[in-house]
Amino acid sequence: METAIIKKQSLTQILIADAVLVGTMVAVPALSHITTWPLYQLNPMLLALLAGMLLVRDRRNALLLAVLLPAVSCLATGMPTPLKALCIGAELCTVAVLFGAMQRFARTSLRTFAAMVGAIVAGKAVFYLLKALILAPVVLVGTPLLTQALAAVAAAAVFALLEKRTRI
Repeated sequence: METAIIKKQSLTQILIADAVLVGTMVAVPALSHITTWPLYQLNPMLLALLAGMLLVRDRRNALLLAVLLPAVSCLATGMPTPLKALCIGAELCTVAVLFGAMQRFARTSLRTFAAMVGAIVAGKAVFYLLKALILAPVVLVGTPLLTQALAAVAAAAVFALLEKRTRI
């Protein structure tokens, strides 16, 4: 019987993947200004986190990305603002932790999709709760809820399809 050898990713591969994802997030505000497209409505930091979860299958790395993406973007570009970066970081950490906890039950693409949608919805709830408490904005929901729902469902669907296909 032939034994499959599963190679762990090297630290260099992980660092390169993380650097590309964080660098992309630093470029998004500039790209939004240049094109005048409201790219923030697509929740690019969540998309980068999901890409990182697909590229580097490690919960610790997912949490690291969840903290780094908004923090580095805030420090490098001023977008998001520091307090909003804190809210986004909490949202992304919620997604990473909850999906990681539910992942063992997600043996099919449909369950993976449901787990990811649940994690994203919980992350959004954390984001808006913190935004209301910390920022006390005049307008709590800036991006239409339908846009957020469609983006979340699309991201979860793509993640579920790719997650099963890229599993080692």
